[in-house]
Amino acid sequence: MASPEHRIFRENFAELKPPLRPEEAVVEANRCLYCYDAPCVRACPTHIDVPRFIKQIASENLIGSAKTILEANALGHSCARACPVEVLCEGACVYHEWQEKPIEIARLQRRATDFLQKEGKQPFKPGPDNGKRAAIIGAGPAGLACAAYLRRLGCRVTIFERRKVPGGLNTYGIAEYKMSRRVSLDEIERIFALGCEIKLDMEVGRDIAPQALVKNYDAVFIGIGLGGTYRLGIPGENLKGVWDALSFIRWIKDRRLKPLGKSSVTVVIGAGNTAIDAATQSRRTKTPKVVMAYRRGEAEMSAYGFEYELAKSDGAEFLWNVQPVRILGKGRVRGVEFQKTRGVGGKLRAVPGSNFTVECDRVIKAIGQAKLIDLARALGIRLTADGRIGVQPGTLRTSNPRIFAGGDAINGGKEVVNAAADGKRAAWGIYRALRPKSPPPPGNDYWISTIGVRQVAPPASRASGRREHGAPAGPTAREENREALRA
Repeated sequence: MASPEHRIFRENFAELKPPLRPEEAVVEANRCLYCYDAPCVRACPTHIDVPRFIKQIASENLIGSAKTILEANALGHSCARACPVEVLCEGACVYHEWQEKPIEIARLQRRATDFLQKEGKQPFKPGPDNGKRAAIIGAGPAGLACAAYLRRLGCRVTIFERRKVPGGLNTYGIAEYKMSRRVSLDEIERIFALGCEIKLDMEVGRDIAPQALVKNYDAVFIGIGLGGTYRLGIPGENLKGVWDALSFIRWIKDRRLKPLGKSSVTVVIGAGNTAIDAATQSRRTKTPKVVMAYRRGEAEMSAYGFEYELAKSDGAEFLWNVQPVRILGKGRVRGVEFQKTRGVGGKLRAVPGSNFTVECDRVIKAIGQAKLIDLARALGIRLTADGRIGVQPGTLRTSNPRIFAGGDAINGGKEVVNAAADGKRAAWGIYRALRPKSPPPPGNDYWISTIGVRQVAPPASRASGRREHGAPAGPTAREENREALRA
């Protein structure tokens, strides 16, 4: 007999977007207009050749399609699930112009990469050994992508990862109904098969000195992501039943529901995408009531519109313009005292005498993550005013010419696909720094050509869920597509 936890996962954590059946994938692929100067390509941070890989699916060349995807995005398998495609490639699809359903790019991408994983194919080979060695700090999306491309360029790679299991955000922080841990680990196995050396449970700064890497390797890449959730700084924050969102999500991914305890009412503080994930997953673990509380208004929440709609459809409730004053309880949470807020002269002000209490037995903090600055300081590299690692935009080189960085450590917290793009850019930057007069090995020209392409995001209205049908395509593509639809 299945355990209660197993039943909860089977019933409530099924994938939001199940895989396309083979015949469905061919039909969907044949809807694509295969645009010239395709806006979906320009909207992708890694600039996958979307029309090409979809056309390959239409002709049932799934291995070729997967190779096209992974050529531009080494993490294309996980990005097919983790990407907010509604505000990237699918949000830029020209079908929006005529209020038609956009091409399901992510599900088609998944169809191709799932097939490749199932077949156990390795689409690429490491380049000829050029004698150069790179140390990569962090086995998250940025570090893994950097490692994959460096191996294709012929550099030897050693990855240092502080956790016992690699993958970073992909392994620990993506909501279970979006992507299972198995997907991340399968992708990592394919990348490691290129010949990467990995040192797990080894933290730079704890188990090995940062300067030792600079001394012993030709280049160092920092892909350490962000730190823990910020503290609220209010009384009661250490009571039992107070969680940070990332830990809460990780426990669910571990399928360890018993330690989370049962909750009658959960309060989630914050209104970003991680807060939405925490609220939605809390509802899916059978919590009867989940309340999200945000200090500003609905229009100012940072979560994507489609994520907000998901939380509402799952039954989450919302409190706007409130800030927590203290968490109540003796030993364990029994409520949160809030105070109403309002904007005055562009600044947020508390409303005197507006305090009220929401009774609850669980509080989840989701108010952003702290920057990890100790490593940068130990290496003596420049930080920006807000604590991010400073880099040159073109190469992602830091103030130390032998150290490069990418991912959340430099952008403050974006998507997996942004980290993958950074890893790719840094790999090329490292190669050019180490071998300035040597052309890349054969087979690397396409992904290198994508590095200098500027990303063009779709209209912001699509991110909010309030669709306004603009014209993301260039004039030539737009006219070609219009004629195709009329035919």
